[in-house]
Amino acid sequence: MLNNDSIVALATASGTGAIAIIRVSGPDAINIVNSVFKSIRNKDLTKQKSHTLHLGHIVDGSKTLDQVLVSVFKGPNSYTGENTVEISCHGSTYIQQQIIQLLLRKGCRMADAGEFTLRAFLNGKLDLSQAEAVADLISSDNEASHQIAMQQMRGGFSNEIAKLREELLNFASLIELELDFAEEDVEFADRSQFNELINRIEFVLKRLIDSFAVGNVIKNGIPVAIVGEPNVGKSTLLNALLNEERAIVSDIAGTTRDTIEDELTIGGIGFRFIDTAGIRETQDVVESIGIKKTFEKIEQAQVVLLLVDSSQLTVNSLSKVKIEIEKIKNQFPLKPLVIVLNKIDQISQNEIASIREKLTTDNSQLIAISAKQNIGVEALKNQLLSFVNTGALRNNETIITNTRHYDSLLKALEEIQKVKFGLETGLSSDLMALDIKEALYQFGMITGQVTNDELLGNIFANFCIGK
Repeated sequence: MLNNDSIVALATASGTGAIAIIRVSGPDAINIVNSVFKSIRNKDLTKQKSHTLHLGHIVDGSKTLDQVLVSVFKGPNSYTGENTVEISCHGSTYIQQQIIQLLLRKGCRMADAGEFTLRAFLNGKLDLSQAEAVADLISSDNEASHQIAMQQMRGGFSNEIAKLREELLNFASLIELELDFAEEDVEFADRSQFNELINRIEFVLKRLIDSFAVGNVIKNGIPVAIVGEPNVGKSTLLNALLNEERAIVSDIAGTTRDTIEDELTIGGIGFRFIDTAGIRETQDVVESIGIKKTFEKIEQAQVVLLLVDSSQLTVNSLSKVKIEIEKIKNQFPLKPLVIVLNKIDQISQNEIASIREKLTTDNSQLIAISAKQNIGVEALKNQLLSFVNTGALRNNETIITNTRHYDSLLKALEEIQKVKFGLETGLSSDLMALDIKEALYQFGMITGQVTNDELLGNIFANFCIGK
């Protein structure tokens, strides 16, 4: 799958900027760039040391396209493991295209999506999980997702998997050796040590699999549905959380007729807040559609904020709120529910305490706020943050965010449990060897020791051009 041609692409974001970087990689990369580069000191790029910078001009015959700074990286000491040149030019889209078209005429080919990182993987500069972390790092938009991607890119996850695979491979070799001496009934693999290893591998796999639930929401953001009756202040709360006038606010019930979504980072974790249409009986067709969408958004959310207008609570409306709480808890028993008592600036502390006592249940929280006056909003943010298990991030533990890794870990665990059952029941070595081989295969799929062109194509197709 590794091509020996030289590729070129824009490494910086498309569009106009102060500076743009054009990346060239391949066996002839330095020669190709040297043919269009005129150094201010008449340097020959092919004779320069690796990891050096050179000032000059890109020229097309007698025409000067731009003054540039050229970085030379000689393989294998480069990102791709090949000869690589990066041209820092001015950010005009015209200049970018003129230089790229010139390099194409000189023998380069436009890079496919992720082809630079693919070459880094194929040349042994990165394993597959580290290569995938590059894409996660580029798309990270909060501290937590950035931290996870950096840890994986540094090899934290792959090192853990590689160590387990190596130990398992050693025992597999001993069991294979036993099969060669089957007639002599010799046991090379110590079964007690093997059982200890299998238990340790099972423990690590379960921990990694369990981390996916946290990792997935950290990577994609935690959806939070803001629900409640019309005109209780849902849109005002969304604006207070985001610190901007994102949603339309009015005294007219049913103003929000569709869901409004926006994102906010709290404590390094991304949250996606969904302001929904108010829940009530209505004959308005458009509003009815919005209410139906509200329940769909609750289904998609991981946390539900039930907003209650404390200034309008009566004995009758209080009972309606209790019914609504039970309805949400019964329909979505696994979702954290926070009862948000809004407009507390309009009632007394005694009234707040009384309402809290009547509405708080064993598996729900109550936070008293005034969204309009920005009272209690920080306490609400802290409550939301408490729902996320960030202990693993603080302890720098490995967290899984990739669905492909999660699937391979599940399959590896299944095979390890088969091996464990075989040890407990005295299964023959040849049958155990088959299960061990399948577990090794799944470990190899994660780090790229086992690959195929279709797998690599699917992974790197999601990369941006130039990386």
